[in-house]
Amino acid sequence: MLLGSLCTTDHNQMVCAVGDGKCNISDWIVIDLTEPQETLKKAIDYFKGFDDLAAIGISSFGPLELRTYSSQYGYIKESSRPNWQNINLLGTFKHHFNIPISFTTDVNSRAYGEYISSILTDDPILSLAYITISDGVGVGIVNDGKFVGHMGSPEIGHIIPQRNVNDQDFKGTCPYQGDCLEGLVSTKAIEARTHQRPQEISMFNPLWDTVAFYIAQSVIQTTVFIRPQKVILGGSILNEIELGKIKEQFKKLFDGYLDVGDIDQYITLPSQDADKLSIIGNLALAKQQFYSEDIR
Repeated sequence: MLLGSLCTTDHNQMVCAVGDGKCNISDWIVIDLTEPQETLKKAIDYFKGFDDLAAIGISSFGPLELRTYSSQYGYIKESSRPNWQNINLLGTFKHHFNIPISFTTDVNSRAYGEYISSILTDDPILSLAYITISDGVGVGIVNDGKFVGHMGSPEIGHIIPQRNVNDQDFKGTCPYQGDCLEGLVSTKAIEARTHQRPQEISMFNPLWDTVAFYIAQSVIQTTVFIRPQKVILGGSILNEIELGKIKEQFKKLFDGYLDVGDIDQYITLPSQDADKLSIIGNLALAKQQFYSEDIR
C-alpha cells in the first residue's frame, strides 16, 4: 500500500512524502510556503506522480476547522500567515484525488508520529501530550490511539499562567489574551522582549529561566488534567539546556503532588525530527482513513 503525507513545518515550508503501510518513508520533497495557489499546485503535482496512491494524510498549521459536520471542514481559518486565510485545504486535494484523505493539525500529526513510533519499537506510549513552542504554541494529545478534542484541537497556548516576578511589565504579544502562554513564550514574544531571534540569545540570559517558568506551568496543567504517560516538548526554542530549566521549574512548582515517575522519562524532547514525526503520523492516519472509508 502506497500512502501520502503532506505536513507544514516550523520553517514556513511544506513537506510532501510517500511511504508504505508500516510508515517506511520512501520519497519526499520540501516546498517553500509562498502563495497558496502556487504552493498547493506543487504539492498536487508531486502526488500526481504516484498512480497507485491509496490515501493521503494532511496536517497543517492552523487554526483549522476540524469539525467534520461543518460546511468549512478542512479549511485553514484565520491564519496569521499572509494570504493563507480561509483556504479550503482538504477540499482542494479532494478535488484532485478521489481517494481517502485524513486531516488534522501539524502538532497532532507529530504527537501521532510519536505514538506510532513507540508502537513500532515495542515500547508503547499509550497516553502522551506533544507541546510545541515556535511562532505559536500548540498541543496534540493522544490517548489510547485517539486524539483528545472533539470540537477541535486543545488550545494550550491560550492558558493564562501565573506571571513571573521578574516579568511583570511585559504585556505579551497575543492579540486575544495578551499575556497567555503563547503571548509570553512564543518566538514572537521572545523577539518582542529582546529584539533578537531566540537562537541569537545566550542560554545564560535569565530570560530563558522566565520562559521555562511559564512552560513548566503548562506541563503541570497538562499533568493534572490529562495524566499522560509522557509530555514531549518540541518547537524551535527547545533544546537540552532549556529542557533542563523546565524540569527544574516543574519540580519546584509541582512539589511532587503527583507521582510522574522518572522526570527524565516523563518530560522529554521529541524522539525524532519533527517533520519525520509528522510524516509517520500522517501515513498512519492515512492508512486508518483508507480502511474506515473502505468499510463504509
